[in-house]
Amino acid sequence: MYDFGFQNELAYFAPLRETLNTIAMFSGIVEGTGKVAKIEKEKDNITFTLFWDKADELKIDQSLSHNGVCLTVVAVDPEEKTYKVTAIRETLIKSNLGLLEEGSEVNLERSMTMNGRLDGHIVQGHVDQTAICTAVEAAEGSWYYTFEYVFDKEKAKQGYMTVEKGSVSVNGVSLTVVNSRDNTFQVAIIPYTYEITNFHTFQVGSVVNLEFDILGKYMSKLLKYQ
Repeated sequence: MYDFGFQNELAYFAPLRETLNTIAMFSGIVEGTGKVAKIEKEKDNITFTLFWDKADELKIDQSLSHNGVCLTVVAVDPEEKTYKVTAIRETLIKSNLGLLEEGSEVNLERSMTMNGRLDGHIVQGHVDQTAICTAVEAAEGSWYYTFEYVFDKEKAKQGYMTVEKGSVSVNGVSLTVVNSRDNTFQVAIIPYTYEITNFHTFQVGSVVNLEFDILGKYMSKLLKYQ
């Protein structure tokens, strides 16, 4: 029988607290969308120039979530309200960033401060894999989106899965899972989220980034060694 009482909290969650203290974190509350203004290929990497109305508030070396992918700002043009980030080959393989075109809308979120409110859930900006939108259903003012991803039984044992009413990041947006299955799940989108994120651009066949809940990953790993 597992004891997850207060007395054992330090031992169980020390790895998670170390993660929180050493890397950029996000909450999955997207601030808005930017638009890809330019794409430059450099060997296996791609440098994106994006227009964002908050670009003049950015600084070089700042962490910024792009469709749920944590990237570092490498240049800022405050007058043009544009900035640049570079995605390496590994990032392009695991995410949908390699599919972006000039004019594509990208969900953006600046990293959170540790004394701020966690309005969504803990999002690392490390995309686990992509999924495909298989259905979009209007529901009298809201929308249900269904996503399908490649299911790996061994990865699922490590927390790479969804659970009913659990959290998942879709293109960097913190959402609650409904109708969770082995390789599919649904999310419900309210009008505000529909407008402020790039969900309004999704259609059947759209490729999105997924990041599964880090808490689930840690718990799965800890249970494995009990």
